[in-house]
Amino acid sequence: MEPKKAKLNTSSMFESLGISLPEKRLSTGDLVNSCRHWIKFDLQKLTGIRERRICSNGEDSYSLAINAALDCLAHSRYTAEDIDVLINCSITKYNSDLNYQFDPPLSFFVKEAIGAKRALYFDVTNACAGMLTGVYILDNYIRRGIIRCGMIVSGEYVSSISDNAAREIRTILSKQLASLTVGDAGAALIMDRAKDGIPGITACELETYAEHSNLCIGKACKNAPGAAMFTEARKLHNVAISLAHPTMLRTLKKSGVSIQDIDWLIPHQTAARAIRAGTRKIGARVGGVPRYVVYNLAEFGNTASTTHFVALYKYLQEQRFRPGDRIQLLAFASGVVIGSVIFTMDELCRKYPRQLQDDAKE
Repeated sequence: MEPKKAKLNTSSMFESLGISLPEKRLSTGDLVNSCRHWIKFDLQKLTGIRERRICSNGEDSYSLAINAALDCLAHSRYTAEDIDVLINCSITKYNSDLNYQFDPPLSFFVKEAIGAKRALYFDVTNACAGMLTGVYILDNYIRRGIIRCGMIVSGEYVSSISDNAAREIRTILSKQLASLTVGDAGAALIMDRAKDGIPGITACELETYAEHSNLCIGKACKNAPGAAMFTEARKLHNVAISLAHPTMLRTLKKSGVSIQDIDWLIPHQTAARAIRAGTRKIGARVGGVPRYVVYNLAEFGNTASTTHFVALYKYLQEQRFRPGDRIQLLAFASGVVIGSVIFTMDELCRKYPRQLQDDAKE
Protein backbone atom coordinates (compact mmCIF):
# COMPACT_ATOMS: atom_id res chain seq x y z
CA MET A 1 0.00 0.00 0.00
CA GLU A 2 1.47 3.37 -1.03
CA PRO A 3 1.43 6.11 1.62
CA LYS A 4 -1.13 8.83 1.08
CA LYS A 5 -0.12 12.47 1.31
CA ALA A 6 -0.99 14.05 4.63
CA LYS A 7 0.60 16.29 7.22
CA LEU A 8 2.68 14.51 9.82
CA ASN A 9 1.07 14.38 13.26
CA THR A 10 -2.41 14.65 11.76
CA SER A 11 -4.92 13.87 14.50
CA SER A 12 -7.27 10.93 14.20
CA MET A 13 -10.87 10.68 15.36
CA PHE A 14 -13.71 8.19 15.80
CA GLU A 15 -15.84 8.76 12.74
CA SER A 16 -18.58 6.20 13.44
CA LEU A 17 -19.41 3.32 15.73
CA GLY A 18 -21.56 0.19 15.51
CA ILE A 19 -22.47 -2.70 17.77
CA SER A 20 -24.21 -6.04 17.53
CA LEU A 21 -25.88 -7.80 20.45
CA PRO A 22 -27.28 -11.34 20.57
CA GLU A 23 -31.03 -11.65 21.01
CA LYS A 24 -30.92 -14.00 23.99
CA ARG A 25 -30.72 -12.52 27.48
CA LEU A 26 -29.51 -14.53 30.45
CA SER A 27 -30.24 -13.16 33.91
CA THR A 28 -27.74 -13.55 36.72
CA GLY A 29 -30.38 -15.48 38.66
CA ASP A 30 -30.82 -18.00 35.85
CA LEU A 31 -27.05 -18.33 35.47
CA VAL A 32 -26.67 -19.06 39.18
CA ASN A 33 -29.49 -21.61 38.99
CA SER A 34 -27.63 -23.38 36.17
CA CYS A 35 -24.58 -23.96 38.38
CA ARG A 36 -24.07 -27.62 39.20
CA HIS A 37 -23.14 -26.84 42.80
CA TRP A 38 -25.09 -24.47 45.05
CA ILE A 39 -23.13 -21.25 45.50
CA LYS A 40 -23.72 -19.45 48.79
CA PHE A 41 -23.36 -15.84 47.71
CA ASP A 42 -25.39 -13.23 45.82
CA LEU A 43 -23.66 -12.96 42.45
CA GLN A 44 -25.78 -10.03 41.26
CA LYS A 45 -25.05 -8.02 44.40
CA LEU A 46 -21.37 -8.95 44.21
CA THR A 47 -20.93 -7.90 40.56
CA GLY A 48 -23.72 -5.43 39.81
CA ILE A 49 -24.63 -7.49 36.73
CA ARG A 50 -28.35 -8.10 36.24
CA GLU A 51 -28.19 -9.86 32.89
CA ARG A 52 -26.01 -10.40 29.85
CA ARG A 53 -26.48 -11.29 26.17
CA ILE A 54 -25.40 -14.74 25.01
CA CYS A 55 -25.14 -16.24 21.53
CA SER A 56 -27.69 -18.74 20.25
CA ASN A 57 -29.35 -19.82 16.99
CA GLY A 58 -26.29 -19.53 14.77
CA GLU A 59 -24.86 -16.38 16.36
CA ASP A 60 -21.09 -16.43 16.85
CA SER A 61 -17.90 -14.36 16.71
CA TYR A 62 -18.29 -13.95 12.94
CA SER A 63 -21.91 -12.80 12.91
CA LEU A 64 -21.33 -10.38 15.79
CA ALA A 65 -18.30 -8.81 14.09
CA ILE A 66 -19.95 -8.60 10.66
CA ASN A 67 -23.22 -7.13 11.96
CA ALA A 68 -21.34 -4.59 14.08
CA ALA A 69 -19.32 -3.57 11.01
CA LEU A 70 -22.52 -3.12 8.98
CA ASP A 71 -24.07 -1.03 11.77
CA CYS A 72 -20.92 1.09 11.86
CA LEU A 73 -21.11 1.70 8.10
CA ALA A 74 -24.79 2.64 8.43
CA HIS A 75 -23.70 5.56 10.65
CA SER A 76 -20.70 6.51 8.50
CA ARG A 77 -20.11 8.81 5.57
CA TYR A 78 -17.74 6.17 4.20
CA THR A 79 -18.57 3.06 2.21
CA ALA A 80 -16.87 -0.28 2.70
CA GLU A 81 -14.76 0.33 -0.41
CA ASP A 82 -13.27 3.45 1.21
CA ILE A 83 -11.67 1.46 4.05
CA ASP A 84 -7.88 1.25 3.77
CA VAL A 85 -7.23 -1.14 6.68
CA LEU A 86 -9.52 -3.52 8.57
CA ILE A 87 -8.31 -4.97 11.89
CA ASN A 88 -10.08 -7.65 13.89
CA CYS A 89 -9.21 -7.44 17.58
CA SER A 90 -11.34 -10.14 19.19
CA ILE A 91 -10.15 -12.75 21.66
CA THR A 92 -12.67 -15.27 20.35
CA LYS A 93 -12.90 -16.52 16.78
CA TYR A 94 -15.64 -19.12 17.19
CA ASN A 95 -18.29 -20.29 14.78
CA SER A 96 -21.68 -21.33 16.13
CA ASP A 97 -20.36 -24.82 16.97
CA LEU A 98 -17.56 -23.36 19.11
CA ASN A 99 -14.91 -24.37 16.59
CA TYR A 100 -12.02 -21.92 16.69
CA GLN A 101 -11.00 -20.46 13.33
CA PHE A 102 -7.28 -19.77 12.94
CA ASP A 103 -6.91 -19.30 9.20
CA PRO A 104 -8.18 -17.44 7.25
CA PRO A 105 -8.43 -14.81 10.00
CA LEU A 106 -11.75 -13.36 11.08
CA SER A 107 -10.75 -10.01 9.55
CA PHE A 108 -10.83 -11.68 6.13
CA PHE A 109 -14.41 -12.87 6.59
CA VAL A 110 -15.54 -9.41 7.75
CA LYS A 111 -13.78 -7.75 4.82
CA GLU A 112 -15.46 -10.08 2.35
CA ALA A 113 -18.90 -9.86 3.99
CA ILE A 114 -19.07 -6.05 4.00
CA GLY A 115 -17.40 -5.54 0.61
CA ALA A 116 -14.19 -3.82 1.76
CA LYS A 117 -12.50 -4.98 -1.43
CA ARG A 118 -9.24 -3.05 -1.26
CA ALA A 119 -8.66 -3.06 2.50
CA LEU A 120 -5.51 -4.49 4.00
CA TYR A 121 -6.68 -6.86 6.74
CA PHE A 122 -5.17 -8.61 9.74
CA ASP A 123 -6.01 -9.81 13.26
CA VAL A 124 -4.54 -8.56 16.54
CA THR A 125 -5.35 -10.23 19.85
CA ASN A 126 -4.49 -8.47 23.11
CA ALA A 127 -7.03 -9.85 25.60
CA CYS A 128 -9.63 -7.30 26.73
CA ALA A 129 -7.41 -4.44 25.48
CA GLY A 130 -7.81 -5.71 21.91
CA MET A 131 -9.93 -2.91 20.46
CA LEU A 132 -7.85 -0.21 22.17
CA THR A 133 -4.81 -1.89 20.59
CA GLY A 134 -6.53 -1.50 17.23
CA VAL A 135 -7.13 2.17 18.04
CA TYR A 136 -3.43 2.54 18.87
CA ILE A 137 -2.43 1.05 15.50
CA LEU A 138 -4.86 3.04 13.35
CA ASP A 139 -4.13 6.26 15.25
CA ASN A 140 -0.47 5.78 14.34
CA TYR A 141 -1.26 5.01 10.69
CA ILE A 142 -3.49 8.05 10.35
CA ARG A 143 -1.15 10.46 12.14
CA ARG A 144 1.72 9.37 9.87
CA GLY A 145 -0.42 9.84 6.76
CA ILE A 146 -0.25 6.18 5.74
CA ILE A 147 -4.05 5.77 5.50
CA ARG A 148 -7.11 7.97 5.33
CA CYS A 149 -9.55 5.73 7.22
CA GLY A 150 -9.67 2.30 8.78
CA MET A 151 -12.04 0.00 10.60
CA ILE A 152 -11.60 -1.93 13.85
CA VAL A 153 -13.95 -4.82 14.59
CA SER A 154 -14.42 -7.41 17.31
CA GLY A 155 -16.93 -10.20 17.79
CA GLU A 156 -16.73 -11.64 21.28
CA TYR A 157 -18.49 -14.99 21.77
CA VAL A 158 -17.06 -15.50 25.26
CA SER A 159 -20.04 -17.07 27.03
CA SER A 160 -18.60 -20.58 26.74
CA ILE A 161 -16.31 -19.79 29.68
CA SER A 162 -19.42 -18.97 31.71
CA ASP A 163 -21.13 -22.24 30.74
CA ASN A 164 -18.03 -24.22 31.61
CA ALA A 165 -17.45 -22.41 34.90
CA ALA A 166 -21.05 -23.08 35.98
CA ARG A 167 -20.23 -26.79 36.13
CA GLU A 168 -17.17 -26.29 38.33
CA ILE A 169 -17.64 -23.38 40.75
CA ARG A 170 -18.26 -24.31 44.37
CA THR A 171 -17.16 -21.25 46.38
CA ILE A 172 -16.56 -17.52 46.08
CA LEU A 173 -12.82 -18.29 46.02
CA SER A 174 -13.01 -20.23 42.74
CA LYS A 175 -10.56 -19.08 40.07
CA GLN A 176 -13.39 -19.44 37.55
CA LEU A 177 -15.70 -17.00 39.33
CA ALA A 178 -14.88 -14.10 36.97
CA SER A 179 -16.13 -16.28 34.10
CA LEU A 180 -19.69 -15.74 35.39
CA THR A 181 -19.46 -12.01 34.61
CA VAL A 182 -19.07 -12.21 30.83
CA GLY A 183 -21.50 -11.52 28.00
CA ASP A 184 -21.32 -11.68 24.21
CA ALA A 185 -21.22 -8.62 21.93
CA GLY A 186 -19.78 -7.26 18.72
CA ALA A 187 -18.42 -3.76 18.13
CA ALA A 188 -16.87 -1.86 15.23
CA LEU A 189 -15.57 1.63 14.67
CA ILE A 190 -14.22 3.65 11.78
CA MET A 191 -11.36 6.07 12.39
CA ASP A 192 -10.23 8.82 10.05
CA ARG A 193 -8.37 12.13 10.06
CA ALA A 194 -9.72 14.80 12.35
CA LYS A 195 -10.97 17.92 10.62
CA ASP A 196 -9.26 21.24 11.19
CA GLY A 197 -10.15 22.63 14.59
CA ILE A 198 -11.30 19.26 15.99
CA PRO A 199 -8.95 17.79 18.61
CA GLY A 200 -10.00 14.17 17.99
CA ILE A 201 -7.84 11.60 19.76
CA THR A 202 -5.24 13.52 21.74
CA ALA A 203 -3.46 10.55 23.35
CA CYS A 204 -3.36 6.75 23.15
CA GLU A 205 -1.07 4.72 25.43
CA LEU A 206 -0.65 1.00 26.11
CA GLU A 207 1.63 -0.67 28.64
CA THR A 208 2.22 -4.38 29.24
CA TYR A 209 3.42 -5.89 32.51
CA ALA A 210 4.06 -9.47 31.44
CA GLU A 211 5.38 -10.53 34.83
CA HIS A 212 1.73 -10.68 35.94
CA SER A 213 0.48 -12.73 32.98
CA ASN A 214 -0.21 -15.76 35.18
CA LEU A 215 -3.02 -13.95 37.03
CA CYS A 216 -5.52 -14.69 34.25
CA ILE A 217 -5.18 -17.71 32.00
CA GLY A 218 -7.53 -18.80 29.24
CA LYS A 219 -7.29 -22.24 27.69
CA ALA A 220 -9.35 -24.83 25.86
CA CYS A 221 -11.80 -26.55 28.18
CA LYS A 222 -10.84 -30.19 28.72
CA ASN A 223 -14.31 -31.70 28.97
CA ALA A 224 -16.63 -29.39 26.99
CA PRO A 225 -16.64 -27.19 23.87
CA GLY A 226 -15.18 -23.71 24.15
CA ALA A 227 -12.78 -22.30 26.69
CA ALA A 228 -12.14 -22.07 30.41
CA MET A 229 -10.67 -19.05 32.20
CA PHE A 230 -8.84 -19.10 35.52
CA THR A 231 -8.36 -15.76 37.26
CA GLU A 232 -6.89 -14.68 40.56
CA ALA A 233 -9.40 -11.87 40.56
CA ARG A 234 -8.40 -9.98 43.72
CA LYS A 235 -4.70 -10.04 42.84
CA LEU A 236 -5.41 -9.04 39.25
CA HIS A 237 -7.57 -6.12 40.39
CA ASN A 238 -4.96 -4.88 42.85
CA VAL A 239 -2.13 -5.15 40.32
CA ALA A 240 -4.12 -3.37 37.61
CA ILE A 241 -5.10 -0.52 39.94
CA SER A 242 -1.54 -0.10 41.21
CA LEU A 243 -0.16 0.07 37.66
CA ALA A 244 -2.83 2.22 36.00
CA HIS A 245 -1.85 5.71 37.08
CA PRO A 246 1.45 6.06 35.11
CA THR A 247 -0.36 5.27 31.85
CA MET A 248 -3.21 7.62 32.71
CA LEU A 249 -0.80 10.41 33.62
CA ARG A 250 1.05 10.04 30.32
CA THR A 251 -2.16 10.41 28.32
CA LEU A 252 -3.22 13.40 30.40
CA LYS A 253 0.17 15.04 29.85
CA LYS A 254 0.09 14.36 26.09
CA SER A 255 -3.41 15.81 25.94
CA GLY A 256 -2.37 18.89 27.92
CA VAL A 257 -5.11 18.44 30.52
CA SER A 258 -5.58 17.34 34.12
CA ILE A 259 -7.91 14.65 35.39
CA GLN A 260 -10.37 17.38 36.42
CA ASP A 261 -10.69 18.27 32.72
CA ILE A 262 -11.99 14.79 31.86
CA ASP A 263 -15.79 14.76 31.65
CA TRP A 264 -16.35 11.01 31.24
CA LEU A 265 -14.31 7.98 32.23
CA ILE A 266 -15.26 4.68 30.58
CA PRO A 267 -13.38 1.94 32.46
CA HIS A 268 -13.34 -1.73 31.60
CA GLN A 269 -16.67 -3.13 32.82
CA THR A 270 -15.71 -5.89 35.27
CA ALA A 271 -17.80 -5.49 38.41
CA ALA A 272 -19.49 -2.46 39.96
CA ARG A 273 -17.62 -2.73 43.25
CA ALA A 274 -14.29 -3.09 41.46
CA ILE A 275 -14.98 -0.01 39.31
CA ARG A 276 -15.95 2.12 42.33
CA ALA A 277 -12.97 1.00 44.42
CA GLY A 278 -10.56 1.31 41.50
CA THR A 279 -11.76 4.81 40.60
CA ARG A 280 -11.17 6.01 44.17
CA LYS A 281 -7.68 4.49 44.40
CA ILE A 282 -6.53 5.67 40.98
CA GLY A 283 -8.07 9.09 41.62
CA ALA A 284 -5.95 9.50 44.73
CA ARG A 285 -2.83 8.97 42.58
CA VAL A 286 -3.70 11.12 39.57
CA GLY A 287 -5.16 14.06 41.48
CA GLY A 288 -8.90 13.46 41.32
CA VAL A 289 -11.64 11.73 39.39
CA PRO A 290 -13.54 12.64 36.21
CA ARG A 291 -16.96 14.22 36.47
CA TYR A 292 -18.78 11.06 35.39
CA VAL A 293 -17.84 7.39 35.48
CA VAL A 294 -19.73 5.11 33.07
CA TYR A 295 -21.34 1.92 34.41
CA ASN A 296 -22.69 -0.26 31.63
CA LEU A 297 -22.37 -3.76 33.02
CA ALA A 298 -25.81 -4.15 34.64
CA GLU A 299 -27.40 -5.25 31.35
CA PHE A 300 -24.39 -6.45 29.36
CA GLY A 301 -21.77 -7.72 31.81
CA ASN A 302 -18.12 -7.86 30.80
CA THR A 303 -18.02 -8.11 27.00
CA ALA A 304 -14.23 -8.43 26.80
CA SER A 305 -12.54 -6.33 24.10
CA THR A 306 -15.82 -4.68 23.05
CA THR A 307 -16.75 -3.36 26.50
CA HIS A 308 -15.74 0.30 26.05
CA PHE A 309 -17.50 0.66 22.73
CA VAL A 310 -20.71 -1.08 23.80
CA ALA A 311 -20.83 1.47 26.65
CA LEU A 312 -19.96 4.36 24.34
CA TYR A 313 -22.68 3.35 21.87
CA LYS A 314 -25.34 3.15 24.55
CA TYR A 315 -24.49 6.59 25.89
CA LEU A 316 -24.45 8.00 22.35
CA GLN A 317 -27.96 6.63 21.80
CA GLU A 318 -29.09 8.17 25.06
CA GLN A 319 -27.50 11.49 24.04
CA ARG A 320 -25.47 11.74 27.23
CA PHE A 321 -22.50 13.38 25.46
CA ARG A 322 -22.09 16.89 24.13
CA PRO A 323 -19.60 18.22 21.56
CA GLY A 324 -16.45 19.24 23.40
CA ASP A 325 -16.76 16.63 26.16
CA ARG A 326 -13.44 14.98 26.96
CA ILE A 327 -13.68 11.20 27.30
CA GLN A 328 -11.10 8.78 28.63
CA LEU A 329 -11.23 5.05 27.88
CA LEU A 330 -9.35 2.95 30.42
CA ALA A 331 -8.56 -0.72 29.78
CA PHE A 332 -7.46 -3.36 32.26
CA ALA A 333 -6.61 -6.63 30.52
CA SER A 334 -4.93 -9.87 31.37
CA GLY A 335 -1.34 -9.76 30.33
CA VAL A 336 -1.34 -7.44 32.36
CA VAL A 337 -2.17 -4.67 29.86
CA ILE A 338 -3.14 -1.11 30.81
CA GLY A 339 -4.58 1.06 28.04
CA SER A 340 -5.70 4.69 28.06
CA VAL A 341 -7.23 6.76 25.26
CA ILE A 342 -8.35 10.39 25.55
CA PHE A 343 -10.51 11.98 22.85
CA THR A 344 -12.82 14.95 22.48
CA MET A 345 -16.41 14.31 21.48
CA ASP A 346 -17.39 15.91 18.20
CA GLU A 347 -20.17 15.45 15.63
CA LEU A 348 -20.17 11.73 16.45
CA CYS A 349 -22.75 12.45 19.14
CA ARG A 350 -25.15 13.83 16.50
CA LYS A 351 -25.19 10.61 14.46
CA TYR A 352 -27.12 8.64 17.07
CA PRO A 353 -30.66 9.98 17.58
CA ARG A 354 -32.39 9.52 20.91
CA GLN A 355 -34.07 6.21 20.18
CA LEU A 356 -33.76 3.87 23.13
CA GLN A 357 -33.94 0.38 21.72
CA ASP A 358 -34.41 -2.67 23.91
CA ASP A 359 -30.68 -3.33 23.94
CA ALA A 360 -29.95 0.16 25.28
CA LYS A 361 -32.56 0.45 28.02
CA GLU A 362 -31.65 0.17 31.64
